[in-house]
Amino acid sequence: MSPDLVPVLWQALAETAFMVLITLAVGGACGLAIGLGLYLTRPGNLLEHRVVFAVLNVAVNIVRPIPFLIFLVALGPVTRAAVGTTIGTGAFTFAMCIMASFVFARLVEQNLVSIDPGVVEAARAMGASPLRIVRTVVVPEALSPLILGYTFLFVGVLDMSAIAGYIGGGGLGDFAIVYGYRQYDWALTAFVVVIIIVIVQLVQWLGNALARRALRR
Repeated sequence: MSPDLVPVLWQALAETAFMVLITLAVGGACGLAIGLGLYLTRPGNLLEHRVVFAVLNVAVNIVRPIPFLIFLVALGPVTRAAVGTTIGTGAFTFAMCIMASFVFARLVEQNLVSIDPGVVEAARAMGASPLRIVRTVVVPEALSPLILGYTFLFVGVLDMSAIAGYIGGGGLGDFAIVYGYRQYDWALTAFVVVIIIVIVQLVQWLGNALARRALRR
């Protein structure tokens, strides 16, 4: 790689880090809230509410299967109204946050549903409020798979950031396309791929370690 490209690579890494970290924070928090809403309002659950559950379920089912590139284009008017533009790192981060929220929401719901209903019923029989049950029973019981789900979300978000780079969103994806693929520099493209693989492997190792630690508690 040319020495002149080193500052550009660092800039791309910084842009990817910005997109991924903001998306993980916002999408993770919103996804956890939506996922908890889906779990709690399910028929027969702590806060059963068929209308709320149906609305959340339909929203997740609509957004989650849409390919991210199409989602970016479709969300254009909303992105422009919220951010002021439809291109650039900020605009794509906004779209990534929304997509990540719905993706993580389904992961949260699936992990919470797998909790032994007997544990929840025992807490209800002791007079615990729904909020207390969520805080002291539901989330701790599902903590290990939730950590793994969050790790999976990281990989998905990193993938979204690379796709955003394809249409000018910046980051490692944009760097690989502009200075690697379009310049027929396959070595540079492979180098970026290796960087992404190393990042994913490190995060996956950390996620697995945290999940094992949570499982032992």
